[in-house]
Amino acid sequence: MDDTLWAYRTAYKTPIGTTPYRLVYGKGCHLPTELAHRALWPIKNVNAIYNEAGELRKIQLNEIEEIRYEAYECASSYKDELKKVRDAKLRKRTFEVAQKVWFYNSRLKLFP
Repeated sequence: MDDTLWAYRTAYKTPIGTTPYRLVYGKGCHLPTELAHRALWPIKNVNAIYNEAGELRKIQLNEIEEIRYEAYECASSYKDELKKVRDAKLRKRTFEVAQKVWFYNSRLKLFP
């Protein structure tokens, strides 16, 4: 199950224009084997000045919010386009007085 969730979270989604992992963490996902040789890099960053780290974190949070907003806009435009396509396939029907039509009573469905 863990592998399936990982695959879903790291797969590119067309409606949001990015991966769910990038929406949550603000950066792309790398395989654990890719990170093994880079293990020294985080240790060097731990010794950074805390004020600079705080400012960097604020910038990263703002970037994540921008990414989320872009994904929202992308999903919204995707839904709008999809709605236009579906609405174009609908047929408008006009009914006239005294015309016979089929009547659907939803109450009859509850009590067959």
